[in-house]
Amino acid sequence: MLDDIKKLKQEVTDYSITNKDELEAFRLEFLSRNGKVQSMFSRMSEVPNEKKAEVGRAMNEVKNLAQKTFEEAEKRLERKEAADLDATDDITLPAPPYASGSFHPLTQTLEEMKNIFYRLGFSIAHGPEIEDDFHNFTALNFPPNHPARDEQDTFFIQKNKNNEDLVLRTHTSPVQIRLMQEQEPPIRAIMPGRVYRNEAVSPKSYFLFHQVEALYIDTDVSIAELKETLISFAKLMFGTDVKYRLRPGYFPFTEPSLEMDIWWQTNDPNDDGKWLEILGSGMVDPNVLEAVDIDPEGYTGFAWGMGVERIALLRHQIDDIRIFYNNDVRFLEQFH
Repeated sequence: MLDDIKKLKQEVTDYSITNKDELEAFRLEFLSRNGKVQSMFSRMSEVPNEKKAEVGRAMNEVKNLAQKTFEEAEKRLERKEAADLDATDDITLPAPPYASGSFHPLTQTLEEMKNIFYRLGFSIAHGPEIEDDFHNFTALNFPPNHPARDEQDTFFIQKNKNNEDLVLRTHTSPVQIRLMQEQEPPIRAIMPGRVYRNEAVSPKSYFLFHQVEALYIDTDVSIAELKETLISFAKLMFGTDVKYRLRPGYFPFTEPSLEMDIWWQTNDPNDDGKWLEILGSGMVDPNVLEAVDIDPEGYTGFAWGMGVERIALLRHQIDDIRIFYNNDVRFLEQFH
């Protein structure tokens, strides 16, 4: 074994490296995973125990020699390459471009939505993504037998110390409840964040998505103010020529309720266009105000919620929500 190591050491010493191709050939022959140095170490099991220390030292000596030979040759070739430049070489040529990162299209859309609501006088509130039954359902006027409580729609985690269900929040509305519990009216804030629903993955739905909800509580808040706010948002987000409509809806936590659609048409000449819902809204139900100890006789308010993915799909004419989560660089590079 020692003779083989001595022979390998001589091979390393005698190896001639005069260019980059020979440098790479040296690395492959001696230092790669399947190279001669690694193969030598794999034979350690053949060595008797009383010889292992001596053989191990000899092996490490050859390994260090090979590594040193490679590094010195690499530096020598780099110096030679630099010295070979002459007056005809243009050293002012720009370096090859490096790829730079950028914000994800969902983040870009969310930031634009935040900026719009800042302009409309709203602040931002955040809350936990793991919620209890009271904040996620009960305080929002969901009856005990409401379908949204079913496991088909909600990710249930476990029971808390009070034997209450803990869930991954299905909307950011619980942040509204927490805000009303902690702050006296007037309240004017939006609640952006991730939400989770136990839904089948398809081009139009995903088990994780992002919402922006809003809440305005004060004296004498009217549905006319709600309509004006929604119309202002639509025009600021999609342009003043956006075609929109408001129609009646139903939500457990608002009464009366409205849904807002915009007219969506692609660049395809065969596409006739269609109405697409972008948000649900309404006047805060008195039961919700009572659940957080706000007098519904003295205060009124409105709330709404919208999906960030839906807005991004419309803004960029994308027809599959899953593409936002595939991390395909070819797609993401379009949003630099």
